[in-house]
Amino acid sequence: MTEELIICDASLEDAADIAAIYTHYVLESTATFETEPPDLEETARRIRDIVDSGYPFLVVRDGERGRVVGFCFAHRYGPRAGYRYSVETTVHVAPDCVGRGIGGRLLEALLAECEKRGFRQAFAVIAESEPISVVLHARAGFRPVGTLDGAGWKHGKWLDVFVMQRQLGEGKQSLPEPE
Repeated sequence: MTEELIICDASLEDAADIAAIYTHYVLESTATFETEPPDLEETARRIRDIVDSGYPFLVVRDGERGRVVGFCFAHRYGPRAGYRYSVETTVHVAPDCVGRGIGGRLLEALLAECEKRGFRQAFAVIAESEPISVVLHARAGFRPVGTLDGAGWKHGKWLDVFVMQRQLGEGKQSLPEPE
């Protein structure tokens, strides 16, 4: 790929572009089990909440026009304190930009940022109907760890959900930094 892509922290000014990309996935796919797209205000709130909680939220812009063509973020995998070193990842690329390697570059940057912040495990929760996401995560070193049978309902059918996992940094091989 020869096009220039710029990956950087998301800002509240990116909320409209992020909302536009995400709306496609809410309405047209099973990449998310949300059924109503969040509006601009809700999208901005989510960006703020993720960043304020110490998790990375990144966007990728095409170098020519500066348009946001994808976004990704991590958040705590589970609500309990014991999950504080584990994250769940999310990656979405503008529908007209899929297949150009953007998702892989975004995920690579996200995982590097998670490692810098001391997280030790990353999880991807992927609907069975999204094989491209499974391949994307496998290429980034995620391995399958389980299937949740019929865990989601969207577009009139039950969907299995695959869980994939990747160690970050030293993973479970050492103790976390003292808090």
